[in-house]
Amino acid sequence: MLLLELVETTQTVASTRSRLAKVDALAHLLRRLDPAEIPTAVGLLSAKPRQGRVGVGWSTVAAAKEEPAAKPSLTVADLDAGLDRLLATAGTGSGAERAATLRKLMAAATAPEQSFVTGVLLGELRTGALEGVLTDAVARASGRPAGAVRRAAMLSGDLGGTAMLALTGTEAELDAVGLVVGRPVLPMLAATAASPSAAVEATGEASVEHKLDGARIQVHRAGDDVSIFTRNLADVTHRLPEVVQVVRSLPVRDVILDGETLALDEEGVPRPFQETMSRFGADAVRETVLHPWFFDVLHIDGQDLLDEPLSVRIEVLERIAPAHRIPGEVTADPAVAERVSQDALAAGHEGVVVKAVESTYAAGRRGSNWVKVKPVHTYDLVVLACEWGSGRRTGMLSNLHLGALDPTGEFGEPGGYVMVGKTFKGLTDELLRWQTERFQELEVRRTAGTVWTEPVTVVEIAIDGVQQSPRYPGGIALRFARVKRYREDKAPADADTIQTLRALLRP
Repeated sequence: MLLLELVETTQTVASTRSRLAKVDALAHLLRRLDPAEIPTAVGLLSAKPRQGRVGVGWSTVAAAKEEPAAKPSLTVADLDAGLDRLLATAGTGSGAERAATLRKLMAAATAPEQSFVTGVLLGELRTGALEGVLTDAVARASGRPAGAVRRAAMLSGDLGGTAMLALTGTEAELDAVGLVVGRPVLPMLAATAASPSAAVEATGEASVEHKLDGARIQVHRAGDDVSIFTRNLADVTHRLPEVVQVVRSLPVRDVILDGETLALDEEGVPRPFQETMSRFGADAVRETVLHPWFFDVLHIDGQDLLDEPLSVRIEVLERIAPAHRIPGEVTADPAVAERVSQDALAAGHEGVVVKAVESTYAAGRRGSNWVKVKPVHTYDLVVLACEWGSGRRTGMLSNLHLGALDPTGEFGEPGGYVMVGKTFKGLTDELLRWQTERFQELEVRRTAGTVWTEPVTVVEIAIDGVQQSPRYPGGIALRFARVKRYREDKAPADADTIQTLRALLRP
């Protein structure tokens, strides 16, 4: 298929707010793809190319700019092969080879294709094809039940592979996709609530559990083989030998566990999040020890537990890993939920997560069955730009432009980010030095006072609330925003939404 056909489809999808129209356009495209093109096309449509980031920055793209081709000739396969070459090219003399590969791609591309390729390379694709819409389009194009496609994608963690199976395989093959020990699944996510009382009143009888200030992990064990994955499904087994040792000691043969890992001090109090993430992100073993805590079990010794109620999964977890289960209490009493929350805060944790005891494990979904509660409003936002500082911050990038995810395109482009405020508060000298270097590496353009950056950096921001404001497209502005930390463990797609922030407005 010509790349231009895919590009024009993304433009159609981005230009409409109708979910049905998006699904129809995407399904029409998917039906026309050659089988070998399906995984590549799905990756491009969902703004997640198969190769990931290939290490090409703005300056390299700008230097490789060529006159657009008059007629389309570049295919989806051509772009895929070009990205493979860019990813594989490294070492002495690689710069010239990468530049030549990029110039060849750009010379073969029409003007719309050049813009699309630039977005692919810089991680700036805004196709309007969120994964939920694209999943429905796969179901429409293949004639398979949407629930079957959605479950296969969640359990395989691979929408491209699921699309290939749905479009070229049988219904039985699609239905056969299940939980596999050693293959990560998308983690279940939590919504937010203002208080533990409100969360319990909304969910009914629930497990009110301490919310740890750590890094999310999913652990798979098959015999003596242990694999550990991040919330983004990256394999980090080699970084966490202490967690591997703990899991091997459990009285099971095969198991899949969901939990957190964090560093503790000598008295068992959580150490700062930055220390956990510094150790979690290190390829070399360091002195800091990370302790695993588990809050769910998805499989044990040949039995899948995804569709069992949480009450059953808790019983299994208590039986196999009591010393490593996250503290919590099952209750329907709001007063008890408040007490557990105070206990969690006193122990140095973030707050609580309230989980309906009858809920199943909905991989990859954020719903009302899991609700997180923090005493301070903190939200994960995306850095859109950064202004140069003044005074003692002269020469350093300081004031952050913050964006919230707009999944539906209610205030802009679907899947884009809506600016909701700025802040320079809470930044230590170390963070100032780090972000000055980092954001220039991610630079897409600049003026005399501001550097615009690729929207890929997630930062946790504490606020006192929001207020109505005509200054920003979403109609709100953050009140007293300050930086808590950067969340290198989170992808921009995990950012909080503009709708979540707008819900803080007083009626």
